[in-house]
Amino acid sequence: MCRRCPLSAETFEETDEAAAADTRSGSRWRAALARAAPALGLFAAARLTGLLVMACWSWHIKRPPRRTLARSWDSDWYMLIAEHGYGRVLRWPDGAVQSDLAFFPLYPGLIRTVTHALPITSGTAGLLLSWTAAGAAAWGVYAVGERLHGRRVATVLVVLWGLLPHAIVLSMAYTEPVCTALAAWSLYAVLTHRWLCAGLLAALAGLARPNGVAVAAAVVVVALCTLLRRRERRPLRLVAGAALAPAGWCGYVLYVGAREGDLLGGYFSVQRGWTSTFDLGAGSLRVVRDIVLRPAALPLVVALTIVVVSMALFALLALDRPPLALLVYTGVLVLITVGGSGFFESKPRFLLPAFPLLLPAARALARARPGTVAVVTTALAGLSFAYGTYLLTLSPMAL
Repeated sequence: MCRRCPLSAETFEETDEAAAADTRSGSRWRAALARAAPALGLFAAARLTGLLVMACWSWHIKRPPRRTLARSWDSDWYMLIAEHGYGRVLRWPDGAVQSDLAFFPLYPGLIRTVTHALPITSGTAGLLLSWTAAGAAAWGVYAVGERLHGRRVATVLVVLWGLLPHAIVLSMAYTEPVCTALAAWSLYAVLTHRWLCAGLLAALAGLARPNGVAVAAAVVVVALCTLLRRRERRPLRLVAGAALAPAGWCGYVLYVGAREGDLLGGYFSVQRGWTSTFDLGAGSLRVVRDIVLRPAALPLVVALTIVVVSMALFALLALDRPPLALLVYTGVLVLITVGGSGFFESKPRFLLPAFPLLLPAARALARARPGTVAVVTTALAGLSFAYGTYLLTLSPMAL
């Protein structure tokens, strides 16, 4: 009997099967993108219109729109990290120390990679990354909504997310678009039992933003419940995905701790320098008291309204009994936002990745009459475009 040749018929058959699987996979993704295209088109139209409104007003008041989008508040910190690395510290007269170690590394790392590959500035690279991530996030939001409730609800969900009062952040050089994209696709991977993919995306989300830990929490909790129920046929992948999920967030927290000389507490000390601590809402309640009892700036009033509405929406979401992954993810985001102190005016931005909060509203609007949908959408668009312009060009408070 002759020795089997390495390029035997069986080898060619295995190669053909792998190629066919790749082709089927590519076809599925193209079909999925085609289904999402109308929703993505509406999302793009909403965000482009919001950008145009903001740009027109910026030109009117003699402020360059591009710089406003790329170098406002936290954006400037990210750009400086991308250009010079970590090490910038601000010391204030009251003794407060603000370190750039409070900002997670994924986004500035991506900016630096793009500027090395293309002849563009950090600001331009940051905007290109944010806009691309916003599109990927909208697709991920659609994919989750479609899997749970069908195409109509998914489309409404994407439109509602793109018309939030703080949706202008999705067009800025901020980390929310990147974090939301990673979170949405990680949740989709959990829903479809792609555990390694879910874990990897959760790890990257944990490198993007502090509240990216919510994605890891969702993956780990669902994985543990699945193991306990013995419903997974490939437990090794499940365990690996669950172990990988918190690696990004934990890794950066430990890195900052090592730099600060306090492995477990160093990162939280850095956050305290920014008045950012988790005190179960005590600080937030003090701000709420001041808003109620004294005249308050518009961003604080709007922030309070959005936080209250978000808590009500979370209650409605929980009553709908969504998949555990969405419930844990959204619950952790709401808990971090409500229970954290400092920068109360920024809480609506912290809630931007919590898109599952909009599912009850999306389901109700999907069943509404066309006239009602038109009125609600028009009102939301007007509020989003006007308030987004105000936040970037007129507001006295950081976003």
